[in-house]
Amino acid sequence: MKLNVMFGLIIVCLVLHVLIAGCSRRERDFGEWANLTFMKSMDDSVSKNPERVCLWVDSMLPASAGSFRYYRLLLLKAKAMMFRSEADSAMLCLDKVEDYCAASEAKKDVRLRAEVWNTRGNVYSRIKASLDSALWAFRKAYGYALQGGYRSSVPDICMNLADVYVRKGRYDQGAFWYRHALLVCDSLQVPEGKRFPIYYGLAQVSMELRNFERCDYFYDLAYRFYSHMKPYEQHIYLNNRGNSYYFRQDYETALDYFRRSLALVNRYPAMEFERNLTMVNLGEVFLLLNQTDSATYYLNRCHEFFHSIGNISALYYIDTQLIELALKQGDMEMAARRVREAVNAGNVEPNMVRMRNNYLQHYYEEQGDYRRAYHYLQENLRIDDSTRNTWIRMKAAEIALQYSQDSTLMQKEISIRKKENQVLRLHQWLYAAFAGVLLLAVFILVFLRRRERERWKMQIAMASLRLENVRNRISPHFIFNVLSHEVRIHPDREGENHSLMGLIKLFRRNLEMMESVSVTLADELDFVSTYIDIESAALGNQFVYTLKVDEGIVPDAVRIPSMLIQIPVENAIKHGLLRKEGRRLLDIEISLKEEAVVICVRDNGGGYKEKHTSWGTGTGLKVIAQTIQLLNSYNRSQLTMTVGNMSMGNGEVGCEVCFVVPLDYSYQLKKK
Repeated sequence: MKLNVMFGLIIVCLVLHVLIAGCSRRERDFGEWANLTFMKSMDDSVSKNPERVCLWVDSMLPASAGSFRYYRLLLLKAKAMMFRSEADSAMLCLDKVEDYCAASEAKKDVRLRAEVWNTRGNVYSRIKASLDSALWAFRKAYGYALQGGYRSSVPDICMNLADVYVRKGRYDQGAFWYRHALLVCDSLQVPEGKRFPIYYGLAQVSMELRNFERCDYFYDLAYRFYSHMKPYEQHIYLNNRGNSYYFRQDYETALDYFRRSLALVNRYPAMEFERNLTMVNLGEVFLLLNQTDSATYYLNRCHEFFHSIGNISALYYIDTQLIELALKQGDMEMAARRVREAVNAGNVEPNMVRMRNNYLQHYYEEQGDYRRAYHYLQENLRIDDSTRNTWIRMKAAEIALQYSQDSTLMQKEISIRKKENQVLRLHQWLYAAFAGVLLLAVFILVFLRRRERERWKMQIAMASLRLENVRNRISPHFIFNVLSHEVRIHPDREGENHSLMGLIKLFRRNLEMMESVSVTLADELDFVSTYIDIESAALGNQFVYTLKVDEGIVPDAVRIPSMLIQIPVENAIKHGLLRKEGRRLLDIEISLKEEAVVICVRDNGGGYKEKHTSWGTGTGLKVIAQTIQLLNSYNRSQLTMTVGNMSMGNGEVGCEVCFVVPLDYSYQLKKK
């Protein structure tokens, strides 16, 4: 009997241990979860405002150097650079993350590697128009995602693979990967509202195969979730649906969709790539409507942008339109020059090749060279035959896939029914036993928690009394009184008293400022000046301190986070200037830039060293970074921090810490 009671108590204790450990772990992981949540919100807004994402990432990188989070931030910055059409900068960030992943075999790093290659493929496909390189990158991303068990990213990678195959004219492969993405979404139970990219991708395949009824079916499925799409996804939907009406020769409806697309991207200045792509399509439609002035306006505007980023596919498309534009304007000399200077690429979309063949056929007909005109007519007939063959193969594959799925589902259904009967009998007595154990555990837990609560109340009361006793015996006022008494009874020690009074002031102001989230710029500068005045004796005669404040700034009217300037100044003196021989420089510059105050602290103490034993724990910079991150989550306008090295002349290296504080920054911890 005693053994049974003891065994029961052991089980209850184990249950309690698991529950308490789970609670404590959730508390420890809450801060990390909050950071990941905020990073997810930045990832969601990367297409809307890549400039803001870059600024936020740059402010967070110094405090995360060397950690896994540091490389997650670099990946986010690469995505922002991609949306800014800065391919080289994006690739540089991706190379750094890839080097980190290659040096580690951790499972989470394999998942990160999948994201790196997926982003790299998007850069190749979107900006560089290098479809073979994009296909290679997406296939690597797919392999890493499966290797790391990162199945949630598989649908996105499959859609990217499908998109590249469609652009290469491999419509059967494109349809296969879109449908594979749907199967993965089914297995992961992805909600219907997140599958719209697959729907408008399948619509694109149907459009290329000129199956417009099927095309409209998939576009209508996607449109149900139009309000939930991100801006760049809305652009893809409007642009591609406009193209579907263009291929039907319904140019007025196509023009309406392209105008809606242009109005959308004009609301987001960072969507420069999408804006110029839409203008290419507008130029083509106006050309077909014989509105040559409008066609000339849009084609000339977008040509310079795609030339600057080296997008061969887009330049091929634009040069094709310019040939026909010259023909419609009756300028045969210009048309001939356009044909000679047109970009030729061996790997562009079949539709673009077909379009150029049409215009070249028109050109040679106007020249009277019917042999070459017939050649381009034959080329287009060959492309049409290839498209029809692809459609037949895709239809056959679709029927075979449907049959295979139906057979597999039937076998699974029979197997599931058998297993359900076996499991049902097992569950009946397990439920009863579990309910009895659970009731007993709850009863004991309530009893023990009541006793534990009483014990904790007593301990808290005792701790409070002890703290109150210490506070009464040695209070800040007691310290101030003792120091002030020493100053009064030794008036003859003028130099020592000056330093002692400064220390008293510094001590009192430090306690006052620690209780506030923010202070005025005037109070912060007064505190910093007192600190520097005390430290100047240790720095010697070669120490030079300068403070520059723009005339347009009223220090009493500007508020900044408490200790924002003090911590960088203290770091500069303790970790740089005190160990330096010769001239020691400390400079604080405060200027007004647009709607923000820029604060820069500079020194010539040897520069910022990320991993140096003499720099201590780095707690000061971490406190600033975490404070900024917390306050930024309650503000639309973001406060940013940058830390870096700079040349001070004469071969010296200095450290510069800069903050950009918006004038409308709020320190009320309330969501706006």
